[in-house]
Amino acid sequence: MARSVGVAAAPRLDFSAAEMALAQAAAANPDLAAYYGTHGLKPVFLGPQGAARRAALLGAVALGPSHGIPAGRYAAEALAKDATDVATEVGQARILARYLRDMTGGIVRPARVDSLIKREVRRPPIDRLIHDFTQAPDPQRFLLDLQPRHPAYLALQDALAGGKSLGVPAHLPRIPEAMWRIGARGEGVLSLRARLDSIGFTAPAADPKVYDAGLADAVARYQAAAGLPSDGVAGPKTIRHLNGDVPDDSRSRAIVVALERMRWMAGEDLSARHVWVNIPEYTARIMDGGAEVFRTRTVVGSTDHDRQTPEFSDEMEYVVANPRWNVPRSITVKEYLPKLQANRHAVSHIDVVDGNGNVISRDRIDFGRYTAANFPYRMRQKASGDNALGLVKFIFPNPWNIYLHDTPTKHLFGNAARAYSHGCIRIGDPFDLAHALLSVQAKDPQAMFQRALDRGKETWLKLTPPVPVHLVYFTAFPDADGTIRRFEDVYGRDALLYDAIQKAGLDS
Repeated sequence: MARSVGVAAAPRLDFSAAEMALAQAAAANPDLAAYYGTHGLKPVFLGPQGAARRAALLGAVALGPSHGIPAGRYAAEALAKDATDVATEVGQARILARYLRDMTGGIVRPARVDSLIKREVRRPPIDRLIHDFTQAPDPQRFLLDLQPRHPAYLALQDALAGGKSLGVPAHLPRIPEAMWRIGARGEGVLSLRARLDSIGFTAPAADPKVYDAGLADAVARYQAAAGLPSDGVAGPKTIRHLNGDVPDDSRSRAIVVALERMRWMAGEDLSARHVWVNIPEYTARIMDGGAEVFRTRTVVGSTDHDRQTPEFSDEMEYVVANPRWNVPRSITVKEYLPKLQANRHAVSHIDVVDGNGNVISRDRIDFGRYTAANFPYRMRQKASGDNALGLVKFIFPNPWNIYLHDTPTKHLFGNAARAYSHGCIRIGDPFDLAHALLSVQAKDPQAMFQRALDRGKETWLKLTPPVPVHLVYFTAFPDADGTIRRFEDVYGRDALLYDAIQKAGLDS
């Protein structure tokens, strides 16, 4: 018999009353409507395999708190009985869809927390995951394998459960409050060593009563893990932490928030080579195959909301030698226009240019006739060592005009807190970063970059291939050995996200 070609199958019209009821009940949930609509209205939890799937889901959602997800998020009581009707089927399927979404992209929408969290969550289609769940030979294993498997996520989970805790046993002798530093001696140093040793910061010494370089290193490592300035000096603030006088609720909250942020990034390939800029740590890294291959200090946006560095991921496409600085419109009209109105020769190191990029003599402009709304000119600084961008910038085109760059204000990198910029990220070792980024495409990246610098004019070097860049905000994150390091919530975003997570836990 000849086979018909190009004729679509006729839509099915013979739905049963139960199927129609299922379609209507699922219609309000886009994920369920998509699944049932493309899979012939086949149930997930009704029928002979429903009990095993329900038990798998019940076991998975019971582990929610180990992910920092509030226990009430999934209304587990709805899973307590077999699905025998459409209402129970759809109710349990709704919990399944929620769990799948949470594990593959987080429970909170980033932009609802703060307008400067620009992160786009890349989660797989939930209707496809529901189908895969129904086809899995081991539905329990399928659900458990959905959680992020990045080592950082697992270390954060372990820390939330109590592993590698910074809590010091209460029976140990208290440390007298003083400024303990290299050269100090006495029983207080013994107490300091004992408390550090109890939580894994051991410092062997020939004379345990002497505060030596090894002990200073152990103190610095503890301070970094506790989110304190890591100067190796055990001052009153460090001692109060070690004596247990500072409530540690903030640590568990920071870990809960960090787990959610890692779920937002579940769709990113963090095993691939990438640039990782942790805003509150004031640090940028290149990671490759899960290992750090480069690190440098950063200066990030100030705490004013309109100058904070946003969070997002993109692809770095260019290293630009001798960059000109195209002054952002906001800086031009808010900071420079008032100065020019007071003195047309103010900020003389920056050119005034028209829409075509032509430099306009200031004598030809009546700055007093313009406002921030109608000022028709732009401002641009020539390439030079004194340029606000220094001698190199790193471009990943984005709507917010955020990039990494060199800076002439090198002294700021010596500060412990480094939130000073208008939003872009200043790099402490910009030439070394350029060399590291170019190393995969050039036998001699130093020479390649130096040739571009020597031209003395703006030169764009294309990165081949582009390098993913992640601007992230973790106030708690593990070191390579799993120890959780703490950083100040410089923008206050953790508090907002924690509250949003708790609210989402009540939305069952």
